[in-house]
Amino acid sequence: MILLNLNEVLDLGGFIIKGLITKLIGGLYTVKDESNISHKLKARGKFRHTNESPVVGDRVIFDNDFILEILERKNILNRPPIANLDQAIIITSCKEPDFSFNLLDRFLLLIEHENITPIIVVTKTDLMGEQELNKLKNDLKYYERYYKVIYTSTVSLEGTNEFKDLFHNKISIFAGQTGAGKSSLLNVLDNNLNLKTNGISKALGRGKHTTRHSEMYELFGGLVADTPGFSKLDFFDIKEENVPDCFIDFFELSSECKFRGCKHLNEPKCNVKKQLELGNVLPIRYRNYKLIMEEIRDQKPIYRK
Repeated sequence: MILLNLNEVLDLGGFIIKGLITKLIGGLYTVKDESNISHKLKARGKFRHTNESPVVGDRVIFDNDFILEILERKNILNRPPIANLDQAIIITSCKEPDFSFNLLDRFLLLIEHENITPIIVVTKTDLMGEQELNKLKNDLKYYERYYKVIYTSTVSLEGTNEFKDLFHNKISIFAGQTGAGKSSLLNVLDNNLNLKTNGISKALGRGKHTTRHSEMYELFGGLVADTPGFSKLDFFDIKEENVPDCFIDFFELSSECKFRGCKHLNEPKCNVKKQLELGNVLPIRYRNYKLIMEEIRDQKPIYRK
């Protein structure tokens, strides 16, 4: 099994070993051990009394019947619940559903907050006219200063070759808005997957859910998780003061701000606002930043047991 890095197997009568959760559906976990053998297990009852439950991507200790312990995580996303990621492939479509800079920036914030490397993938380029696509690409050149951006189409196969070197020895997630084409793209990259796909709801104007659970697949020497998509992202686990550091372009500029810990809103001599006025910061990026800051400031805290 690739990518486990589980060190030695615990030899306690041959019944307690380490493995990686690759699938969760209906409360039943698929765990692969270092020999690439799959085990169908349930979680030990003790997890019902703690604040943690096993998720896809967890490295765990298990016996013949149950997951017994979750090993230390390096990161975790809560929506979808998945752990120990190296990179997140953000899938956002040109059309059906329409491209959204706001949604892109929300995904980037959540991913940067967990110290996961983002890669931006723009799908369905075949559905956008040349002039409109060129305008979108021009705006996204700003993001290319900080992130890898790939344009692709499952119809024309544009950009699909760029994925072959992305996944080797990495655990990745395909994340993005519902209907953006995550499962379709995975099917093109590996036609043995045969993941279910669906179209766009004409009544709602957004994608219909096709991925109902999280599962990891082997792809180009790595593991890739396909997950349910979203139309809304929340920030209940992110504090307002952490947001400026998660916008990496603003973080780079902040060293020239007058005040340490500048939030780039109302502070005088803010370098981010100065660069915005000079045309060196993408205006829609800054507007999304302000909207996110306002949303986090106004949201009510969630009290967890």
